[in-house]
Amino acid sequence: MKLQGEITVPGDKSITHRAIILAAIAEGESKIHGWLPSEDCRRTLNAVRAMGVSVKESGATLCVDGRGLSSLKEPGDFIDCGNSGTTFRLLTGLLSGQSFFSALTGDASLRKRPMGRVVDPLHKMGANIFGRGNGTLAPLAIRGKELTGIEYTLPIASAQVKSALLLAGLYASGVTGIIDPFGSRDHTERLLKYFGASFKQKDTRCSVTGGTGFSGKTIKVPGDFSSAAFFIVAALMVKDSVITIKNVGMNPTRTGLFNILQKMGATIERSSADTPIDYEPVANIKISASNLKGAGIIGGEIIPRMIDEFPILCIAAASAEGETIIRGAKELRVKESDRIATMTRALQAIGVDAKELPDGIHIVGSKQWTVRGGVQCKTQGDHRVAMAMKISALRSDGEIQLDDETCIDTSFPTFNKLLESLCH
Repeated sequence: MKLQGEITVPGDKSITHRAIILAAIAEGESKIHGWLPSEDCRRTLNAVRAMGVSVKESGATLCVDGRGLSSLKEPGDFIDCGNSGTTFRLLTGLLSGQSFFSALTGDASLRKRPMGRVVDPLHKMGANIFGRGNGTLAPLAIRGKELTGIEYTLPIASAQVKSALLLAGLYASGVTGIIDPFGSRDHTERLLKYFGASFKQKDTRCSVTGGTGFSGKTIKVPGDFSSAAFFIVAALMVKDSVITIKNVGMNPTRTGLFNILQKMGATIERSSADTPIDYEPVANIKISASNLKGAGIIGGEIIPRMIDEFPILCIAAASAEGETIIRGAKELRVKESDRIATMTRALQAIGVDAKELPDGIHIVGSKQWTVRGGVQCKTQGDHRVAMAMKISALRSDGEIQLDDETCIDTSFPTFNKLLESLCH
């Protein structure tokens, strides 16, 4: 079997969330082309609808009738964010500056994830937020009020926290400035600038001035690099494979995996995208099967740029010759699952030499893994783990079954269909 063909991956999940929220509070209509209709993004869509925003779906386009910063209305019930940490954290910032009461909840996994990292700086802005664990765990109750801008330096790399504070800053008096020494993903900053918000950026600091509205826009959403990553690694490790992925978002804050794979000897060609996008870099990428070498030690500034790609990077490392040691990735302990522990156990189950580290993983790759009689991998309901292990099955000498495939719909409902279209 080999992988051959040309595909386009669904729209970027991170950008879809942010585009929906900003379109909802813009003045006038916005059209979002190529949005991702995944379970997570629908949580954000349902949330703005619950706050009185009219959104019409027309195929791959959303038409959002924004009515300005003061357009939102008090929801009649809890806003259920499901498994979407992005929805939960961004809405926490947005709702803190409203004139009404609201409450956010989520599924069992989301209710375990740390929310103090976004609640604490919002409290410094004057927000009234209450919840379990002294406001550090969902559900959260938010009594909106007038906020005051602050200067805040992110203590950890978190685009979600940065985005939540920027959204709160749109409603705060004065200027809200955020210093991001880690270079975490900057989709919110790019979209604020594109929408025409009162936004400034210099070096590692960005800021918004509260109370200044902006107009609706037409937004093209690029293909999600985090979704493309699974097919990139699949093509690299399956003999004689050659595939092309078109119109992929190549934001440098997201493409750490791309740089690591090149270091490992990957044959990847980048060319101009068929559909350029004003506010984000995009490209077509061609991937050919390659003899990968272990990446050695991976850590430092590149970790925030590949945080979502950790599970599929583990599969690439497992198929490479030599060692790959990922350090400085403790944040992965509090994603949809403890991804360090979950991926270590999954790799061990399929015969890969993998060792769990406090802040990462140590993998010794090999050309073939031994899966005698088939194995079942536990995904812990984590969509990225599930997809990574589906890709691992392309290289295994036995059957790999997953205990939960439905979680893939969280971010990539068409994953299996696209994978099947490439298999020859």
